[in-house]
Amino acid sequence: MPTIFLFLLIYGIPFVTVFATSLYDYRIYPNRFNFVGFQNYVHMFFGDTTFMKALVNTLIWIFLHCTLHIALGVAIALLLSRKPFGWKFVRTIYMIPNIISSAAVGIIALNFYNPEYGLINSVIRAIGFREFSYNWLFNEATAFGALTLTWIIYAAYTTVLVLAEISAIPEELFEAARIDGASRFKIDMQIILPLLRNIIGTTVIMAATYMLQMFDRIYLTTRGGPANATLNLPLYLYKTALVENNYGYANTIGAFIIVVGIFTMILISQLFRIGKMYS
Repeated sequence: MPTIFLFLLIYGIPFVTVFATSLYDYRIYPNRFNFVGFQNYVHMFFGDTTFMKALVNTLIWIFLHCTLHIALGVAIALLLSRKPFGWKFVRTIYMIPNIISSAAVGIIALNFYNPEYGLINSVIRAIGFREFSYNWLFNEATAFGALTLTWIIYAAYTTVLVLAEISAIPEELFEAARIDGASRFKIDMQIILPLLRNIIGTTVIMAATYMLQMFDRIYLTTRGGPANATLNLPLYLYKTALVENNYGYANTIGAFIIVVGIFTMILISQLFRIGKMYS
């Protein structure tokens, strides 16, 4: 009962409030609270090109994070599970970008991509292109890719979780496979990966929901620009509410994000059959 009460107080009632106020033209200055029904939803899906751009960007990031990001984390975990020389050091170093705040990583990215003194432009100038100066984060052609690279290659949480799951697999399975003549690659593909289904599915859910929450790093670097090239749904919600003073429409976007999050969790859980017996 205390758990249910806390959930209703902190999440349940606000959820209902978000969905209810999404049906209103709700503004603070000037104070306005007029019922408009599903007009906000109709405008969001059929009349708001900025929302569609933010939605496409968010879906692309979710796809990349759930595929390339997770695949990289699993591959590194499989490599580290063999305990090569210096594997603990590599694991620790790889974890560093994931344990510092996302805001700090955003500031680091601004300096890394700086057109004047940033590392990437400095390296290009050092190899012979002395007049090279390119603003990677604020050029529409490269902003999306440059920003994506600030997080997609750092899959340390996935690596650590998968590595822990691998260490829990009974050694007898590996010994039996080696006696039968199985190579390390076959052991990885036919024994380890099938047994990692639950944890990989869990990390995919974490990756998808992380992209639905991504805000501070984008806000501190590009603020959704240039020309909305890096705009996502959470940042668009923020701009709609706190910049444009349109809280009703912002809650419409928020309600959509909630539905997408729930649908994504259910879809991934069914796809990976999380919690079901191994077959």
